[in-house]
Amino acid sequence: MSDPVDAADLVVVAQAHVPKQSLDVIPVKEKETTVVATAPRLDDEGREIPTEEEEQTLRRVAGKVHWTAYTIAFVELCERFSYYGTTAVFVNFIQQPLPDGSSTGAGHSGQSGALGMGQRASTGLTTFNTFWCYLMPILGAYIADEFWGRLKTIQVSIAFAMVGHIILIISALPSVIAHPHSALGCFAVGLVIFGVGVGGFKSNIAPLIAEQHKETRSFIKVIPKTGERVIVDPAQTVTRIFLYFYFMINVGALVGSIAMVYAEKYVGFWLAFLLPTILFAACPLVIFACRNKYEVTPPTGSVSAKVFKLWAFALKGRWSWNPVRFVQNCRAPDFWERVKPSKVQNKPEWMTFDDQWVDEVRRAVKACAVFLWYPVYWLAYGQMTNNLTSQAATMELHGVPNDLINNLDPLALIIFIPIMDQFIYPGIRRMKFNFTPLKKIYFGYILAAMSMIAAAVTQYYIYKMSPCGDHPSDCDKPAPINVWVQTLPYVLIAFSEIFTSITGYEYAFTKAPKNMKSLVQSIFLFMNAISSAIQQGLTALSTDPLLIWNYGFVAVLAFVAGNLFYLTHYSLDKEEDRLNNLEASAYLGNNPGARNEKIDPEQ
Repeated sequence: MSDPVDAADLVVVAQAHVPKQSLDVIPVKEKETTVVATAPRLDDEGREIPTEEEEQTLRRVAGKVHWTAYTIAFVELCERFSYYGTTAVFVNFIQQPLPDGSSTGAGHSGQSGALGMGQRASTGLTTFNTFWCYLMPILGAYIADEFWGRLKTIQVSIAFAMVGHIILIISALPSVIAHPHSALGCFAVGLVIFGVGVGGFKSNIAPLIAEQHKETRSFIKVIPKTGERVIVDPAQTVTRIFLYFYFMINVGALVGSIAMVYAEKYVGFWLAFLLPTILFAACPLVIFACRNKYEVTPPTGSVSAKVFKLWAFALKGRWSWNPVRFVQNCRAPDFWERVKPSKVQNKPEWMTFDDQWVDEVRRAVKACAVFLWYPVYWLAYGQMTNNLTSQAATMELHGVPNDLINNLDPLALIIFIPIMDQFIYPGIRRMKFNFTPLKKIYFGYILAAMSMIAAAVTQYYIYKMSPCGDHPSDCDKPAPINVWVQTLPYVLIAFSEIFTSITGYEYAFTKAPKNMKSLVQSIFLFMNAISSAIQQGLTALSTDPLLIWNYGFVAVLAFVAGNLFYLTHYSLDKEEDRLNNLEASAYLGNNPGARNEKIDPEQ
């Protein structure tokens, strides 16, 4: 019988019989586990998704813009050329009489004119045109979102605008303007049809160009030259798209306005109306050629009605005739939360959407509340199309037509938009400053106020130096001030557009539900119409010797409104990232084709 074996010896014997490979298993597994834990998250295309820490620390850049967006931008250029080229000569066509010896209205060395209806008629008709063109986007948006879709609505709107253009050409033919009352009737009909087309086009072209960018999620990219890791942010790409969209608007506006003023002066109004029509004819050709290449959202049925029903449902028990209490009730944290389908026990038949759609509607309503401040901004912007043009006529022009000076605005935009995109905005991002849309809008208000201050100071010196004192408009001699001092107010208002107007387009697109983008865009555009109505109420200040008060009042209004705007929406500004990253709703509306469309859950 052998001696007892010690336990320690058994352990040694057991270890000696374990294969060497098995002893390495544990360290290998630990190593593999570590690698898996630190592996980056990838999206469906194999691109690295940024972590929360990287979202806060890495620089954000814009992605590539799809080529179809550039074709839509060209269409916008042609349309704006036609619009601004045509409307640039409206005042002279309506207000001034037909020059002696002219059958076309061309003034040559004198003043061009046609109908001779006077300043009140020209002001009334041009103001109506602005109001009408910015009222019609609501109709165009409703039709696009509910029935036809954006692409078909744009095509039909182009047809309406083309008919309007043709009628305007007829109203300016020598045989027609020889009978002013008949020409005026023809002109008025053309104006109405023209406005229907412009409105339907405007509310849908901006969402269409933004829809061409299909990326919905941020991802990491390494810059080859520097090795820097950056975040390719879809929001920055949308910003770039709208910057160059606005760039093309102003290229069309600048060329159209300048060219048609000279066409009117040396040939006649029929040519000033014909040339924009010819370029506008390129729009349907481009749209038709690329129709199968565009990324489009199908119509979604009666979604707008459900928005109003949802809002009315949320107002139950919250209505108050006290406006302060009513606003407080609407801003209550649970105002929208309690009407989500998951929170409603006995759901109405119309409540066929999901909780996520309620969140999207809430976001859109907040965006529309932001737009309610825009009429004050457009009031400042609108000074350059009337009062600043009149101001230029009281200064030394040195051979430059006074109605050409306001082209400093689109010229400044054409110069500075690329600078903002390539240098200023990237520099701000490198500084890690979060220049949110609401901050941009606020900054634009301040610049608009500064522009009006510059105009008021200029007007002060005109009154001081004019041979006719504070009535320079009635004076044969101009004030001894070079007209190019107006560069300052025009450049300031142009910069304000970059921050306020362009951002408004972007904000309307990014904050609207997918099935309401045209409608929200139309509400943003409608603020122009409201501003035109307000401007009518201020016409009493738009005359000597009250013009200093006019510019000063608008400056104060813009400054106060800008500050109240940001104070009112300060908490909304903090929600920017969260609102941009809401979970997308699967609900698109009652249209079966729309409902069956594939939805990216991260969109």
